[in-house]
Amino acid sequence: MGYAQLVIGPAGSGKSTYCSSLYQHCETVGRTMHVVNLDPAAENFDYPVAMDIRELISLEDVMEELGLGPNGGLLYCMEHLEENLDDWLTEELDNYMDDDYLVFDCPGQIELFSHVPVLKNFVEHLQRKNFNVCAVYLLDSQKCCGLFLTGIVTDCPIYQFMTDITKFISGCMASLSAMVQLELPHINILSKMDLVTNKKDIEDFLNPEPQVLLSELNQRMAPQFSKLNKALIELVDEYNMVSFVPLDLRKESSIRYVLAQIDNCIQYGEDADVKIKDFDPEDDD
Repeated sequence: MGYAQLVIGPAGSGKSTYCSSLYQHCETVGRTMHVVNLDPAAENFDYPVAMDIRELISLEDVMEELGLGPNGGLLYCMEHLEENLDDWLTEELDNYMDDDYLVFDCPGQIELFSHVPVLKNFVEHLQRKNFNVCAVYLLDSQKCCGLFLTGIVTDCPIYQFMTDITKFISGCMASLSAMVQLELPHINILSKMDLVTNKKDIEDFLNPEPQVLLSELNQRMAPQFSKLNKALIELVDEYNMVSFVPLDLRKESSIRYVLAQIDNCIQYGEDADVKIKDFDPEDDD
C-alpha cells in the first residue's frame, strides 16, 4: 500500500514551501519521501522533483499554441492530465514501491478542488492504485487577496486573514468545499505562523468561542444576514467540520506534529513490522 498527500490551497498559501520543508525534515530524520509537481506553470523548485506534470504538458505551451489565458490554460492542462491518468500517471507510479510516500504539490486555482472534478478523479485513480490519500489544505495566516474565493492572485493590500472574522469564515467555507468535493481525510493547516507577530489573536480563532464569533460576524454584516451567520457559525462549531493546525516552519517540532497528524489520517506505518532488539540479560543488572 502506498501513501500520498494532496497539498492544496489558494495561490500564495505556501504549498511549495511546505513541500520543501517537509522533504528536508524527512531527509534529516532518515525518512524517504517523494515530492511530485502537479503545477504546469511552476518553474523553480526547492526540492527534488520526483514526477513533473510539465513532462506531459506545460502551461506556457498551452497559452502559446491555443491562445488561452493563465487560468483557462491551467484548467486545460489539468483536464489533459485527467485524460492521461491511465497512461502517463500509471506509468510514472509504476516506478515506486508499494509502501512509498508521495507528496503532490498542486496548483493554487481554487476551482480545481472546489467544484471542477479533475482532482477528484485524480484521487480516485490513486486509490485504485492502492494509495491511502490525505488532503492537506493550507491557508495563509498572514494575508488574503481581495479575490480570494476565485483563486486569482492580484496585487492587493495585505490583510491579517485569521484575525478578520469574515475572512476566517470564508476560509472555513473554502476548506469545507474542498472536503465535500474530494471526500478524503482532511487536515487544514494554518501556514506562515512564523510571520505572525500577535499569536494570541490567532489562538482565539484556533479555539473559537461560537458566541463571540457570531457576535463579531453580526457586527460586520448587514442585519439581513443574521440567520445565515448563525447557520455558518453552527456549522463550524457544532459539527466540528473545520479546524486548523498551526504550522511554524522554523520549528522542527511543529513540522513533526503536522506530519504525525497526516500520518495518522492515512495510517502510515501501521502495517510495519515490529522490530525486536536483542539484548543481554546481564545488562539489566
